[in-house]
Amino acid sequence: MEAAKNLFSYRKYWAHRFGTAPFLPTTREEMEALGWDACDIIVVTGDAYVDHPSFGMAIIGRMLETQGFRVGIIAQPDWRTPKDFCRLGVPKLFFGITAGNMDSMVNRYTADRRIRSDDAYTPEAAPGKRPDRSVIVYAQRVREAFPESPIVIGGIEASLRRVAHYDYWSEKIRRSVLLDSKADLLVYGNGERQIVEIAHRLAAGEPISRLSTLRGTAVVASPPEGFIEIDSTSVDTPGPLNPPLDPYEMSPSTKTQEPVPAETESLGETRVPLAILKAGRRQSRAATCLRLPAYEQVRDDPVLYAHASRVLHLEANPGNARALVQRHGDVDVWINPPPIPLTTEEMDGIYELPYQRLPHPSYGGAKIPAYEMIRFSIPIQRGCFGGCTFCSITEHEGRIIQNRSEDSVIREIETIRDTVPGFTGIISDLGGPTANMYRIACKSREIEAACRKPSCVYPGICPNLDTDHNPLIRLYRRARALPGIKKVLIASGVRYDLAIESPEYVKELATHHVGGYLKIAPEHTEEGPLSKMMKPGVGTYYRFKQLFDRYSREAGKEQYLIPYFIAAHPGTRDEDMVELALWLKKHGFRADQVQAFLPSPMATATAMYHSGKNPLRKVSRTSEEVPIPKGLRIRRLHKAFLRYHDPDNWPMLRAALQRMGRADLIGNGAEQLVPAWQPKGTGQRPEGARAARFTTQHLGLPRADQTKPGTRRARTPRKRQPTR
Repeated sequence: MEAAKNLFSYRKYWAHRFGTAPFLPTTREEMEALGWDACDIIVVTGDAYVDHPSFGMAIIGRMLETQGFRVGIIAQPDWRTPKDFCRLGVPKLFFGITAGNMDSMVNRYTADRRIRSDDAYTPEAAPGKRPDRSVIVYAQRVREAFPESPIVIGGIEASLRRVAHYDYWSEKIRRSVLLDSKADLLVYGNGERQIVEIAHRLAAGEPISRLSTLRGTAVVASPPEGFIEIDSTSVDTPGPLNPPLDPYEMSPSTKTQEPVPAETESLGETRVPLAILKAGRRQSRAATCLRLPAYEQVRDDPVLYAHASRVLHLEANPGNARALVQRHGDVDVWINPPPIPLTTEEMDGIYELPYQRLPHPSYGGAKIPAYEMIRFSIPIQRGCFGGCTFCSITEHEGRIIQNRSEDSVIREIETIRDTVPGFTGIISDLGGPTANMYRIACKSREIEAACRKPSCVYPGICPNLDTDHNPLIRLYRRARALPGIKKVLIASGVRYDLAIESPEYVKELATHHVGGYLKIAPEHTEEGPLSKMMKPGVGTYYRFKQLFDRYSREAGKEQYLIPYFIAAHPGTRDEDMVELALWLKKHGFRADQVQAFLPSPMATATAMYHSGKNPLRKVSRTSEEVPIPKGLRIRRLHKAFLRYHDPDNWPMLRAALQRMGRADLIGNGAEQLVPAWQPKGTGQRPEGARAARFTTQHLGLPRADQTKPGTRRARTPRKRQPTR
């Protein structure tokens, strides 16, 4: 893997003489107090401005500030007119635009496409403070106000929409957000490395049009001179296609296609002899690019969409990924390979920038729920090699784990202890996308750089993966030994198939770092959906539970696992949900709120949902068909099975069981799922009504032995992972 320039080795921009701002300015008055006549960079965000390293705008803003640039923040602007986007004037270099820590559509809508009643990233959780597809709207308003200013878009929303993508909310394929936003440049993934180089090169006088080959970015451009272009079918053939036209023909005027001679292969509009093509493949991968099916083709053909999704995910390792190019109408979207992962030194530097660790003073005493949740938590790593098909973490942060040093984490704990108002001695989380991937990596850098597997832990743990948890155990012990620290909790999800490789880690976790309940995510019990999620079988859950219960008893603690499950995931049949419901009843779990699968842009499971094909294998017309629970009725039924104990769901479940020939599960027996009788005043829920919301009263300790049905109440809301 090529080396990258250290983030902190750039020569500082001249404006560093102004020093460090207490908060990055959000008004002209704040700019004047700092002695600024203008901002060099203005960041527009859909979140409230919280100067904390768990918020993307704070990290990017402080990172640019430490490079010497003057950075302003426009948080949650009124998007209905350009006026609010003018509050800081025109920046000297560029506007940076992000929807915030969450995708704006996921933030505003439930999995059933209902508008949420709150927004955790807004003061007092007020809804309606950001528009749908915020990146597009914000960029358009900036372009109206300042037509000549360069616009760089980034964050999770732009990252997951960098190619033509299925949009669940409109149920259609949308173009790359780069085109719809009319931005100059798109940054994907965690953007520190890209945004720092962009800022310095623009400050040096380069036009933004010249920044077309930066890793971790996408631009509207054709392949640069010198690149060998390879059609994606040469990497992963999608099989016979109908009608018998070349589906990768890029010329819209071509109505017929001559047969391709056996010794040649298609490369977009040209035919290249295989001997030349193979010679090109032996050249440096850095000088080759893959042409994905065009936007119009994936829009009209779900099989090609699944093929394109598969190829994109195969090109995700920064050690061997090639650039991608996709035609949209008469222009190309050029997507450079992923950024080089950050070093430990760089991670330490980023998280130890001079954050105030507080919301901007302009919010007064207003509570921002997302901040309240994370203000005493500490990120120790980035990335995830789990590869769960429904999750966007891997697509955004990558599969290579990037770690902070022990010393850096300890210094941050001491900073929280000594400076953050309201600290009571409890660290609410030491983690990241997962709790226990800290310093876990491939045993060989060479193998890691060449690997194209989507997961290091599925279908089993890769023999090349070093699963040593000792560095994490040492960090836990050192953290809880600090003076003034009463408890260090672990709130990030524990990857339990990894944890059982280290019983000592499970012992450490159960003995010292669980506050009565530990959240884990089996997601399902049946092989059909689990294989499409790339999650381990339920036997792995049992092995972890055995260790967790044993060490909890040895510590003299009454502690329980809270499992998460997903309803209506691709690959799930009604029969799978019946078996899961029976498992829940047998083990005494009662979910107060359930999570239905939400097809987020670019996820592998979303490609399954849209196409009915399995892109975990080669895709063709005759390749594996995946059962897809689509439509409100079937999604509601699958959620109802997870809430089998709710009398309002019993009429629906009885009807479904009878239809499936499982009337034997209707009755009052211990082995039956729903009773034949109906309590008065129940079962009359209006069509489309919501399931009951989770409340804190459901976190009470179990009322009886956990092995008895109905004695434990487990919740399954999904924590919205803050990402950038």
